[in-house]
Amino acid sequence: MAEGKRLKNSRKAVDSTKKYTVDEAMSLVMKTATAKFDESVECAVRLGVDPKQGDQQVRGAIALPNGLGKSVRVVVFAKGPKEQEAKNAGADYVGSDDLVAKINEGWLDFDKCIATPDMMATVSKVAKVLGPRGLMPNPKVGTVTMNVGEAVSSEKKGKLDYRIDKAGIVHAMVGKKSMGEQKLKENLWAFLTSVLKAKPAAAKGIYLRSITVSSTMGPGVKLDTNQVAGDKE
Repeated sequence: MAEGKRLKNSRKAVDSTKKYTVDEAMSLVMKTATAKFDESVECAVRLGVDPKQGDQQVRGAIALPNGLGKSVRVVVFAKGPKEQEAKNAGADYVGSDDLVAKINEGWLDFDKCIATPDMMATVSKVAKVLGPRGLMPNPKVGTVTMNVGEAVSSEKKGKLDYRIDKAGIVHAMVGKKSMGEQKLKENLWAFLTSVLKAKPAAAKGIYLRSITVSSTMGPGVKLDTNQVAGDKE
């Protein structure tokens, strides 16, 4: 009952017909994140693209200025000197065929997966497990690379990978409430700027259709897309 009352009060604080500035929106998100745990702050961006078209895909990766506010567990498929490089950078587990066996046994206790290009044939043995979970290494987002040390460090700091879904929406977590309003705003701006830069050349009309930010348990707060786009559209 208390949970329902809390949510009701949170919704009252947000005008669902209004579009807020980033500053106003983040302030409201912080005020309405009243759960007893450290809520995540999430952003959903609806884009004016057709995700069914190959030339209108939107995806990217960005190292958020203030990380994600959580520890990121990273595994690496590598051998030889690259194995040691990954370990030195703080990878949680490094291996090759042993890592394949571990994953096939049901072990998925990690958030990110990196591989050197020469290990992709090995990684393909667990593609059916990693793919549906969004864990498959991909050169487009920097997770298939010879610079494994740099990639591990970047993921550990909180690199955000995003991609458009079938409904034309990009979802992303930009941090945790405990990070504070200023750091969350900086992360949100970095993410939105990255999405703007990722606009496909084939996209026509208005690119940013709607942007909503919210905490895990809080109401959605709509952003003024003109402020974000800088009236560039």
